[in-house]
Amino acid sequence: MVLSDLIFILCRPSEPGNTGAVCRALKNMGLSRLRLVDPAPMDEGLVRSRAVHAGDVWEQAQVFDTLEAAVEDCSLVIGTTRRRGRRRKSITMTPREAASCLRDRPGPAALVFGNERTGLEDRELNFCNLASHIPADGAFPSLNLSHAVQIYAYELFIALASARDEPRGRWDPLDQVRINALVHSVSASLESLGFYRHPGREDQEGFLRDIFSRAALNAGEARYLENIFSKMARLGR
Repeated sequence: MVLSDLIFILCRPSEPGNTGAVCRALKNMGLSRLRLVDPAPMDEGLVRSRAVHAGDVWEQAQVFDTLEAAVEDCSLVIGTTRRRGRRRKSITMTPREAASCLRDRPGPAALVFGNERTGLEDRELNFCNLASHIPADGAFPSLNLSHAVQIYAYELFIALASARDEPRGRWDPLDQVRINALVHSVSASLESLGFYRHPGREDQEGFLRDIFSRAALNAGEARYLENIFSKMARLGR
């Protein structure tokens, strides 16, 4: 992976100063791909004043209505969170571990950050394949959004430094649209075998989506998997 494969996504950002500071943090580390999901109205002047010389990152930022739409072209999506719970990822990586995970993986990949005050909601984290957290003192673990982005940007810059000038390989992993199609195909085959007589299909589909995303399957591997499950369904009938 190279730095240009990385996409930083801010969900429901509400502070224009913070958004400008995020632009600066990204450009400091050679990053430029920023996406905003359902942002609050932004004071252009305040964004630019905090971005300083990173106004181009703000100008090129893309805006989406939903996180699902914002990650469609990504092969892997990592959500940042400090909270745990029944509907949240049970295992998370540190920024350094996340950077190490991404270093030898083909892109594109996204890092998702939540609202300044509330972080990522359960439904937003559910669109992510992995979770990551920044270790901090338990008495005050909540970081400013732009500070959190700076930490991830730095770790990624260091991890990918030796790969910055390397040509992109030919290994092309599936994006989230194709992964979801694979999950639905596998799930449909299992359903035809009577696999879903009890509740749990939605949870299993989420599990499969995360596993397939982390595996960085390419199109040929996806077809092979689909064929295996389709044959199982035919034999079962």
